[in-house]
Amino acid sequence: MPGNGLWRTKSIEQSIADTDEPDTRLRRDLNAWDLTVFGVAVVIGAGIFTLTARTAGDLTGPSVSLSFVLAAVACALAALCYAEFASTVPVAGSAYTFSYATFGEFLAWVIGWDLVLEFAVGAAAVAKGWSVYLQTVLGYIFGDSVTTSTKIGGLTVDWGALLLVVVLAVLLVLGTKLSSRVSLVITSIKVAIVLFVILLGAFYIKFANYRPFVPPPAESAAGGSGVEQSLFSLIAGSSGSTFGLFGLLAGASLVFFAFIGFDVVATTAEETRNPQHAVPRGILGSLAIVTVLYVAVAFVVTGMVNYRQLATTTTPSGAPDRKTLATAFADNGVDWAANIISIGALAGLTTVVMVLMLGQVRVLFAMSRDGLLPRALARTGEHGTPVRATVLVSVLIAFAATFFEIGRLEEMVNVGTLFAFILVSGGVIILRRTRPDLHRGFRMPGVPVLPILAILACLWLMLNLTVLTWLRFVAWMIIGVVIYFAYGRRRSVLGGAPTSTPLPVTEAKPTDLPDR
Repeated sequence: MPGNGLWRTKSIEQSIADTDEPDTRLRRDLNAWDLTVFGVAVVIGAGIFTLTARTAGDLTGPSVSLSFVLAAVACALAALCYAEFASTVPVAGSAYTFSYATFGEFLAWVIGWDLVLEFAVGAAAVAKGWSVYLQTVLGYIFGDSVTTSTKIGGLTVDWGALLLVVVLAVLLVLGTKLSSRVSLVITSIKVAIVLFVILLGAFYIKFANYRPFVPPPAESAAGGSGVEQSLFSLIAGSSGSTFGLFGLLAGASLVFFAFIGFDVVATTAEETRNPQHAVPRGILGSLAIVTVLYVAVAFVVTGMVNYRQLATTTTPSGAPDRKTLATAFADNGVDWAANIISIGALAGLTTVVMVLMLGQVRVLFAMSRDGLLPRALARTGEHGTPVRATVLVSVLIAFAATFFEIGRLEEMVNVGTLFAFILVSGGVIILRRTRPDLHRGFRMPGVPVLPILAILACLWLMLNLTVLTWLRFVAWMIIGVVIYFAYGRRRSVLGGAPTSTPLPVTEAKPTDLPDR
């Protein structure tokens, strides 16, 4: 008889068996190379072109390259956990599916809702950035009169963002293999441009710009409320988190946004041939590539100009003037490089939005198959993709990106992703104890020490996000809990909702672990 507790777990065997249901079966078309391309495609986006310069100017100074290293270490530890889980449970849904097998249904829902912050909200925010770069590129061709937004009845409509989401939605409906091929072409272009930036910028490095490597801390503005500084600096009694050690740590928490996306590879496990080996290679391979590129770009840009020239300023109209890589080249008289950087950013953002949309669709697909969302969304079409889920996600992302001004989303996306990383890292320890018999295509070394370090690293980065971000995150999660009790708990397949296939249920609380 199905269980009714919040902590009912879905067995690994049933999760894998569900992948063969005729109505919800995904087509297995991907290999390790496709997954590596997806990983690099989603991680290398506008962050490498804009976030690097802005973080150096506003928070860290030249030590931004060290901030990238700290963020990469946290990501690497979490990536090892994702690799083991994905090789053990090669099912769509990523952290949601992993949590369902270890922590139970309630926390699985929480993490699924949390992933919306990473995938859907992130895709909408990046689509807005894509539209800005599209306007820049079109300006090179047709003049500055071209804009990608227009006023309709007092409402600002961003047609550039809308166009991007619609085109990518069609690609995702037609199949992940086609999406992977398109991603490969675009990713090759943007990696080539990143390498060009590194090589050209290296000729303009002035080593005096690296001193001081960690600038002395700056005092916060008088009368500040404290919600804009990092939570850790507030707890430690510091007046702010700009420059100094607290700035370096806050910078690591911010540039973490630039690494977000490698975990999307885990959401495609169900569509991968030989996922036990291909998924870990895709996750770890893509993370290694982007880490080298990020640190190199950060080192070059802070060597080209003094970090103070990269600080965000205010335009005469009062709008923030955020600096980019193009700023560093323009200050060195290499204005033509800004055109190439804009094209690279446009290409970079295209694949970021596509893969984030793919990840959100696969999480929604997995939650729908389990009944926590309408099961009709899990049905696949003739191309072996969940068409209804893709359309729904695309409409929501398109609406948000087209009609809303999306600000301060980077940190919101960060806190949601770090929370997911913590649960996945803890899940590795739990599954090693509760199911030592499972075949693992990849075994994370140093369990439980390395997963615990991954949890601590992610918690550390979360503490260095702003107080305001934490308040928004708590509000978002409360909304998710209300939706679960209003709909998901009553419609859950494990809770007894009717389905064509009976599902076995086990009852377990996260704390119910066997002795060593």
